[in-house]
Amino acid sequence: MTSLLCLRGVKTYYGNIIALRGIDVDVREGEIVTLIGANGAGKSTLMMTIFGNPRAREGSIRFAGRDITGLPTHEIARLRIAQSPEGRRIFPRMTVMENLQMGAAVRDGGTAADLKRVLSLFPRLADRLSQRGGTLSGGEQQMLAIARALMGRPRLLLLDEPSLGLAPIIARQIFDIIRILNERDGLSVLLVEQNAYHALRLAHRGYVIVNGAITISGTGHELLARPEVRAAYLEGGRR
Repeated sequence: MTSLLCLRGVKTYYGNIIALRGIDVDVREGEIVTLIGANGAGKSTLMMTIFGNPRAREGSIRFAGRDITGLPTHEIARLRIAQSPEGRRIFPRMTVMENLQMGAAVRDGGTAADLKRVLSLFPRLADRLSQRGGTLSGGEQQMLAIARALMGRPRLLLLDEPSLGLAPIIARQIFDIIRILNERDGLSVLLVEQNAYHALRLAHRGYVIVNGAITISGTGHELLARPEVRAAYLEGGRR
């Protein structure tokens, strides 16, 4: 099957310090792929590199057959790649509606149908459209960050730590929504998630990253069964 997103030999640096060491990752159409690893392993750097900030110094990144390695971030977003970043990064002084409209700014066309769709997924936001983003709870801000990304009608959604800091019941709701988006809409997802157990149960395939390099890959079920993965990332990690 042809990859929707294809990274080959990607190396990223911060100054002279190497952060990604020849990364090969694929996300096929309609897949959920998860990336797990310890803090500082390079997960978020990989997500940011896909969006061109920082840029890959070596290797290539292709999306839907097109080389996007050297494109600026705003052009990458217009190709229908959307990101819900670590820390959410909503606009705290803007209303929920204004945040959602910002998500739609990367593409042409009306927003009414998209707004109806995201509010059906996140009904809490429907009651808070005129409320400033910074006054929402942590879980509501995470919902807003994902909803804002969906307003761009993405083919590929990059999710960086969507359950971080959330109560278990809210985290499960977020995972359920990711599953719905994939199963109902066929949305491809690249997921970075500190809760490795839930991420691997959700994902079709996964990669383990250690010190900026991919060390293990396989299906979600295969990684769940591997003793070294269980020992490093799963013991005591179920919520």
